[in-house]
Amino acid sequence: MPLSQQHTLLQELESIHQAMDAPLDPTTHDLLHQAAQLEKWPIAQLISIFERNNTESLIKRHAITRYMDTHPDLFGKQACIFGVTGTPGAGKSSLIGELCLSLLEQQPDISIAVLAIDPSSQSSGGALLGDRTRTQFPVNNKQVFFRSQASHLDLGGMGKATFHVMRLLRKFFDVVMIETVGIGQSEIEVQRLSDHTMLVMQPLAGDQVQFMKAGIMEVPDTFVINKCDEDALAKKSRHLLKASLKLAQIHLSGDEAEQAIFMTSATQRKGIREVAEYLLKVCSVDRPDNFDEQEVYFRNKWIREAYGEFGLGVFEHFKDKAELSRGTFEEKELAYKQLMANFLTKLK
Repeated sequence: MPLSQQHTLLQELESIHQAMDAPLDPTTHDLLHQAAQLEKWPIAQLISIFERNNTESLIKRHAITRYMDTHPDLFGKQACIFGVTGTPGAGKSSLIGELCLSLLEQQPDISIAVLAIDPSSQSSGGALLGDRTRTQFPVNNKQVFFRSQASHLDLGGMGKATFHVMRLLRKFFDVVMIETVGIGQSEIEVQRLSDHTMLVMQPLAGDQVQFMKAGIMEVPDTFVINKCDEDALAKKSRHLLKASLKLAQIHLSGDEAEQAIFMTSATQRKGIREVAEYLLKVCSVDRPDNFDEQEVYFRNKWIREAYGEFGLGVFEHFKDKAELSRGTFEEKELAYKQLMANFLTKLK
């Protein structure tokens, strides 16, 4: 980039920095307070702000985050986040729909958000966003919110905007479920955003060797064999899975084991209540706030995608600078962009 363009970029970044000092605008302020009451349209509008990748949205994300952080009485929740992954056709969407209904039956005052990630087309770039058709929630029930999101061809089972949306939803709901695209054996990034990860499988999805080479068996905290309408096949699959976990030295022992295997049928509502009870038990345990670790992971991912390994090396060299670790994610992102622009200018 020519030196004149570098100076122009620095000026633009400085103007963005100044714009971020402005208070939250009245319209967004009203949206936030309505969203705190679980009004669906305001929540959807706020999510759209967090999904967009432009300067205006960056400034608004910063203002919204700063406002929520300074009003913990209204936005003090720390949702229990469940990641749900698995191959296509395993019944993830149907299972999530039934689990949400069962959670509401057992704990009527619970609030639940579902974020379903759909694969984007390699040709058109569009996404069907059709998982909503498989979930039937009570009409006008504010306690259940569903949102589809395109993956934008991002590997890892989630889109680039998923992290930003989770920053928002975790402040409004008691439980948030993330459903990955389910395109193969690499959807392990959901573990970075989840307190608890579930792998949904079909009966006879493979033998011990197939299970072990999948590369995803070390990720889940819970295994769910769904579509267990036929008991014999379901029990055989459960036996194969337990044997695979033992061979992979992922041991299951007793009721308090970190990993658990459930057999369910979304169509017959078989085993759904047991899984819901287990999830509520997970939520009842005090959980560490791992947002800082999530932020570091997705910050590094963004730097690597935007600037490559060179950019990540520059950050590591200057990571002790206070502005790179202070404030909202947007402030840190802007500080890094300014650092990178200054660094490249000095190289000229």
